[in-house]
Amino acid sequence: MAYLDYQVAQTPTGWRKILYLNWPLVFLLSAVACYGFVMLYSVAGGNAEAWAEPQMYRFIIGLIAMISLAFVPMWFWRGVSAFSYVLCLLLLVAVELIGDVGMGAQRWIDIGPVQIQPSELMKIALVLVLAAYYDWLDPRRISHPLWVLIPVILILTPTGLVLMQPDLGTSIMLIAGGAIVMFAAGVSLWYFGAVILLAVALVTTVLESRGTEWQLLKDYQFRRIDTFLDPSVDPLGAGYNITQAQIALGSGGWSGRGFMQGTQSRLNFLPEKHTDFIFTVLAEEFGFIGAGSLLVLYTLIIGFCLFSALGNRDRFGSLLTIGIGGTFFVYFAINMGMVMGMLPVVGSPLPLVSYGGTAMMILMMGFGMVQSAHVHRPR
Repeated sequence: MAYLDYQVAQTPTGWRKILYLNWPLVFLLSAVACYGFVMLYSVAGGNAEAWAEPQMYRFIIGLIAMISLAFVPMWFWRGVSAFSYVLCLLLLVAVELIGDVGMGAQRWIDIGPVQIQPSELMKIALVLVLAAYYDWLDPRRISHPLWVLIPVILILTPTGLVLMQPDLGTSIMLIAGGAIVMFAAGVSLWYFGAVILLAVALVTTVLESRGTEWQLLKDYQFRRIDTFLDPSVDPLGAGYNITQAQIALGSGGWSGRGFMQGTQSRLNFLPEKHTDFIFTVLAEEFGFIGAGSLLVLYTLIIGFCLFSALGNRDRFGSLLTIGIGGTFFVYFAINMGMVMGMLPVVGSPLPLVSYGGTAMMILMMGFGMVQSAHVHRPR
């Protein structure tokens, strides 16, 4: 009890909390967002009003939200974790019933003048509920099959609903984000090894079934796999996007063609150049140096999250920080892997750089919780 009283006494109060913010993380997030403003200005042909200005306003609002959430004590996030998870599940069900369809997917809900994407909210809610679960669970039971099954259900339930939209990119992020929290909590590596072996066996079985009587996928789905492995199979069809992205990536060289001088984006060869494929515009105009510097900023953000988590003696706050930092890593890793042809094209934006409102706001709220864990950590 005396130790707990000491912890409470050492927790900053009132406006003093602003001094305990993880300021390097604030500056790094702002630097990445500035990359986005510059590239959105470029892809619009020098027009700031199209995408750059709205993105600036959203980031400023997100920055204010992040700092505001940093003042919220950790007991609040622990208390609302289950409620937020259930609410997001209900919203995902509502998407199936009354959601709006856009670009072949049903992912959004209109609430008056605001359009929200519940799958983005679920990324944070899932991390919250898993962090609260492992904070509550006796460490001796973490690897017991029964207590491992519960978080698996918590992860797979929203993943299944998101796959129905369909949204493969977000589904992968939910699974990866949940797995990161489980790994950080100390779940036995044997479970992860078993899942990897099962995944390899499943992929092998699917590929071996091609051309047999028990073929597991449709012919067009196998053609998509062929296109992913070799985009030149259908350069003007399914392989067009990744082919143009690779041309842009390669043409940038070491230092790039110059600001607003990228031919792939200026001549509109690149698809979705202001959202999913904006990294290729950056690589074409600023080359390996520009793309590499953005990757360094992303790495530093992950590093500061891990540093904060490792120094946090509050288990819930530590797991929450690792979960959100890990989700952020998966976010940009999938996008970069997608545009470089290392992963299938799944429609995943580049965090804080691609144009978009919901993704940026939810991400900044997530980092607000990271700041809350940092500010209120036991001292």
